[in-house]
Amino acid sequence: MAKFNSKTFNPEAFGAYIERIPKLNKNELIRSRALRGNSEIRNAFSNQTGTAYAILPMYGLLDGEPLNYDGETDIMADTTTSYERGVVVVGRAKAWVESDFAEDITAGGGFMDSVAHQVSEYFDDVDQDTLLAILTGIYNMTGEENLKFVNEHTYDITSENDGMVEPATLNKAIQKAGGDNKNSFTIAIMHSEVATNLENLKLLKYMTQTDANGVERDLTLATWNGRLVLIDDSMPAEEVAAVEESGTKGESGYVAAQEAYTKYTTYVLGDGAFDYEDIGAKVPYEMHRDPKTHGGEDTLYMRQRKVFAPYGISFTRKSMAAKSPTDAELADGSNWTLVDNGKTNSDKKVIDHKAIPIARIISRG
Repeated sequence: MAKFNSKTFNPEAFGAYIERIPKLNKNELIRSRALRGNSEIRNAFSNQTGTAYAILPMYGLLDGEPLNYDGETDIMADTTTSYERGVVVVGRAKAWVESDFAEDITAGGGFMDSVAHQVSEYFDDVDQDTLLAILTGIYNMTGEENLKFVNEHTYDITSENDGMVEPATLNKAIQKAGGDNKNSFTIAIMHSEVATNLENLKLLKYMTQTDANGVERDLTLATWNGRLVLIDDSMPAEEVAAVEESGTKGESGYVAAQEAYTKYTTYVLGDGAFDYEDIGAKVPYEMHRDPKTHGGEDTLYMRQRKVFAPYGISFTRKSMAAKSPTDAELADGSNWTLVDNGKTNSDKKVIDHKAIPIARIISRG
């Protein structure tokens, strides 16, 4: 059995140990209710035969015009539409090496515990980056039907008034995206700058808890218009350069210069906005002992394979070089499209974008 700094290394025990380590980083997106398990995805990839991509069915809703029941009109039958959804496994790997000498001069400083803490948080960051890359990708989609989603599920207020979120901002954003399905949006994940602005406007309502002594205390969880608010500074923040002058000269001269500002993206999601499954790797944790190099080294290798599949949106693989997409490929809009029935021309049907519980608000704070 492999050794880990002269200790017997048990991969199963090490994996369980990592799961017990408290996760201190924010990474609110990957721990939100927006991620939901999907047994169909798990079954599609569970045989470990090397499958990295699958097309799964999504069943459409009943539609068609009702017929007049008058004793004369024939009752004609329609078939339900089945959509096709491409899902891809995202594989990531990493290795860390430590020398015997480093352990010797630190008098055995608890290396295994340190590694487990850092590994747990490291892959939290990796998963968060994957999800953010996917969100970037679906908002980079092109094509008529895809742009309906991109445009209607984006509420940009950076050019309105002072560009800051206001009391009606969230409600307008989710109504624009979902119409009468707006109640499917349950979570808002935002940068602390946006959250601070909402706090100053007294728009955030913090949940309370009454302790055993009957004292009511505020919790760190807040709501905005009834939606749970998660605060995470890894949400996109883009610096917009100043503009010296814009527009054309009129009676009042040139349009006033635009000062530099930061553009913040707040994601508003519904429960199950992403299907998520940890597919696993054949050997997720592995140790290698090299007694020669630098007087002796132990290297820990880690591998993971996970699926993050946005509801109602299909991964196409149009621009993917290997068996697992990079973050850059996940952020490429050509790799994403709204799910459809696999047909072309007049027979093609695309999912109603209002059914997708993913939206974004772009503001100056």
